[in-house]
Amino acid sequence: MHDVLISGGGPVGLGLAIELADRGVDVAVVERSEEPSPIPKGQNLTQRTMEHMQVWGVEEELRAAKTIPKGFGLGGLTAYGSLLSGYHYDWYKRAAVRPYYYTDNERLPQYATEAVLRQRAQSFPNIEIHYGWKTDEAGQDDGSAWLNAKKDEALLELTGRYLVGCDGSRSLIRQSAGMSETCNDHDRLMVLIVFESPEFFKLVEQFADKQFYNVLHPDLDGYWMFFGMVEWGKSFFFHAPVPPGTNRENFDFKALIHRAVGSEFDLDLVSVGFWDLRISVADQYRADRIFIAGDAAHSHPPYGGYGINTGFEDARNLGWKLAAELQGWGGPHLLDSYEAERKPVFESTARDFIDAFIREDRDFVRKFNPEIDLETFEIAWEKRSVGSAAKGVETFAPHYGGSPIVLGGNDARPSAKGIHDFNVRPGHHFPPVELADGMRMQDRLKSGMTFFDFSDDGAFGVQMSVMAKDLKIPLTVIALPESDAAAVYRANYILVRPDHYVAWAGNKKRDPKHILNKTLGNQ
Repeated sequence: MHDVLISGGGPVGLGLAIELADRGVDVAVVERSEEPSPIPKGQNLTQRTMEHMQVWGVEEELRAAKTIPKGFGLGGLTAYGSLLSGYHYDWYKRAAVRPYYYTDNERLPQYATEAVLRQRAQSFPNIEIHYGWKTDEAGQDDGSAWLNAKKDEALLELTGRYLVGCDGSRSLIRQSAGMSETCNDHDRLMVLIVFESPEFFKLVEQFADKQFYNVLHPDLDGYWMFFGMVEWGKSFFFHAPVPPGTNRENFDFKALIHRAVGSEFDLDLVSVGFWDLRISVADQYRADRIFIAGDAAHSHPPYGGYGINTGFEDARNLGWKLAAELQGWGGPHLLDSYEAERKPVFESTARDFIDAFIREDRDFVRKFNPEIDLETFEIAWEKRSVGSAAKGVETFAPHYGGSPIVLGGNDARPSAKGIHDFNVRPGHHFPPVELADGMRMQDRLKSGMTFFDFSDDGAFGVQMSVMAKDLKIPLTVIALPESDAAAVYRANYILVRPDHYVAWAGNKKRDPKHILNKTLGNQ
């Protein structure tokens, strides 16, 4: 019997497998595809995602696998009417929040990311991978979970203590476990095109530091036409709404691309596919021994690069909790906190960002028209170009404030919307500070719980260490009595979880047993 079975060996499933295996957990992965899908999606990897890659030991390999030359800007823009209309502003300003993370963001096709993760997963002796097998059945009993997979006429039967479905938006695991989902259907058929055109690269040379372009056309009522660079000098992908009933034979896709660009140019269509614009979220992320993650738990249109990044965060959150449960130091409520933390974050992502993008763009194109009132349009367009990632301004900053396993901040609620700040807050990402010796705080974090004691005597750190040993919790205490980090963080004591979120922080000592029991799901 394995510790954990994973159905779906795409990026999220592989990330979860690596997270678990690195913690000593025995894992079996079933993936129906022999090779990664060639469709370029999931390209924008945030700074937070690259922190995961750093922990999983693949950051350098990922950066080496990128299909765009090193040093080329990672930015994007939004244009009105057409890409070459002259009205555009910078979009997706991830560089503005870079100081609050440990590493830079990156951009490469999902198939390149998956190839790197496949190689890393295969390096673990405690990961058993079955490529080319399709999960056919799944279920659970009182002490285990199981799945059956098929490959041609062969049958594979696997049993584990837990099963995680990372098998996409039509998840068989979710359906087998009886987990329902709620959908917000925008009733739009979308086309996804990959095209090659050296001439197009010449047209966009004026946007030298940009790799993706969002075109806001008034006729589309807030829905996007979107370009993303795939391979330098060679290919782009493009997606846009198309009329219901559109297929590969009855529509002029080249004309659609020309309209979005605002110019005609030579191009070759490499592939044409379709998808329905919808937002869905599972009503449960857990059914006893069965969990779901990634698109199996939540799916949405590729607006803003949230999909793959949200899935990786699922893997990081669930991974350490499963390991803690399997190794005996996780409390009875720890695994339930996965849904309690991750589900509201995705709901906020959908509501406060993806849906909000569509609503805001719709309101703008309905209200402002340069052909009717150019001056008013240009004033409004200029206001849209103002950045929203400045210090103290709410932006995409997922957190678990108010989580049942976070001590403090009980008036909050996990959300994707927050501010970036070096002031540590319970449930929020642990921000970077570089110490006088040149080491970064993240370099001192361990695979278990990490407790920082910045006080003069270090006595509370000793108490926490003793209590952790009594409770058999892997806790590393780091005493830094002369560090200036306390002034930056505004806390003398900080407890950091294995996923690098703050479990508790404060300036006054509290009962060590209560702190550890609360933050590990024993209360």
